[in-house]
Amino acid sequence: MLDSPDLLVIGECVADVVRMPGAADQVHPGGSPANVAYGLARLGRATTLRTQLGPDAHGRLIRRHLEAAGVDVRTDGSAAPTPSAAVALDADGRATYAFEITWTLTPAVEDRPPHHVHTGSIAAVMEPGSATVMDAVRALRATATVSYDPNVRPELMGDHDSALRRVERCVALSDVVKASDEDLEWLYPGECAQEIARRWLARGPAVVLVTRGGDGAVAVLPEGRVTTAALPAEVVDTVGAGDAFMSGTLHALARHGLLGAEARQRLRAVDRDTVTDVLRHAAASAAVTVARAGASPPDEAELRAALART
Repeated sequence: MLDSPDLLVIGECVADVVRMPGAADQVHPGGSPANVAYGLARLGRATTLRTQLGPDAHGRLIRRHLEAAGVDVRTDGSAAPTPSAAVALDADGRATYAFEITWTLTPAVEDRPPHHVHTGSIAAVMEPGSATVMDAVRALRATATVSYDPNVRPELMGDHDSALRRVERCVALSDVVKASDEDLEWLYPGECAQEIARRWLARGPAVVLVTRGGDGAVAVLPEGRVTTAALPAEVVDTVGAGDAFMSGTLHALARHGLLGAEARQRLRAVDRDTVTDVLRHAAASAAVTVARAGASPPDEAELRAALART
């Protein structure tokens, strides 16, 4: 049973330019897949990020940030500017985004096959790079489990029906899917989140996780569901909270030896106690992150301390 797998994240980096009333702009490294890679490395996981970074100040800032945590950052040499997002925070720390991004990722051959692949967000739906992402995931499934987070950004999703088809194709390729209730509301307006999760489960994943902000999260499994409450936290902002939940999920699944193609059948037969433990780790990771500015997930010691308080 492998508890120290090699993890590959494929997706965008974004420079988050955070704007709050009465304060100077602050630039934070971001992008949902990059945040997941950073969170995994902070938790001691061997993590590679396949991405694009421009030859500019934002690109250099993001690379330094990721490499300081131990992420192996691999880019395709694109000369396009590093993607950016103007992040507006309201009085409760909730974020809205306005993006300037191109995504043209080119194919690459990995030095060695990873045990797990994570993707999602803009990278999985924005052409032309999304085609490269999907081809890579299909090829790597033979040796790797796959996780996916749609992390819906409505202004970048394009035509709703086309975006929905892309998301559902990603779900069908995945073993673990995480989505927020807000993601599901955009994708399937007015429908019950848990009913959507059950339909997604029928497409192939072993587990579908639905996050509900301050109302906690639910894991939908073939034999039922497991819920967890959000941990108490003094919220500074919610930037990167869902990504920290994702990295905490993958860290816990790795601890239980449930990542890698050889573990796929065990993952499909996972018991409720294990899922409860995974949700605890994910919720604790998110709680640490929302208690400080920007996408700043915990390291392993901070995660242990947060779990000890539950």
